Amino acid sequence: MRGPFPFDFGRGFFGGPGWHGGRGGGRARKAKRGDVRAAILALLAEEPRNGYQIIQEIAERSQGGWKPSPGAVYPALQQLTDEGLVRAEESEGRKTFQLTEAGRAYVEAHADEVRAPWEDMTPDVDDNTWELMDLARQSAFAMVQILQTGTDAQIRQARQTLVETRRKLYQILADGDPAEE
Repeated sequence: MRGPFPFDFGRGFFGGPGWHGGRGGGRARKAKRGDVRAAILALLAEEPRNGYQIIQEIAERSQGGWKPSPGAVYPALQQLTDEGLVRAEESEGRKTFQLTEAGRAYVEAHADEVRAPWEDMTPDVDDNTWELMDLARQSAFAMVQILQTGTDAQIRQARQTLVETRRKLYQILADGDPAEE
């Protein structure tokens, strides 16, 4: 299993949420009703977490394919608290949530429901796409280094290289797929 989708591409960076590489990649399915609840219960069965940690862990485990909003996670946590399955403890201004005994019993009794829904949201991204995205990430880091330490002449040269690279990338699309010819 790879780490989170490289450089968090696909989360608003290219084409908004849900974009996972277009032609070479794939789309994960959309979250359905109950997925947030199931994910929270599954994660809290492992260890106590706060809401932010739950959101981050879901995003990481889905390799960037699913990052539920606070507007989905916090009401679900409140509902689970109201049902007596979860309890919140506040410490240092942060609420940490953990399963109650009733919550643990619920998770055991509903193992088919409380699975790892993030696995269904993991983008289906092939090796070529991963390699290209990793090269783009490496290039972005090199660009940051140039911006931080480069001279004015080096920054101008890097800008020109990026302009030429962008043109060449669009030309690849304009030329069509050589495999189809």
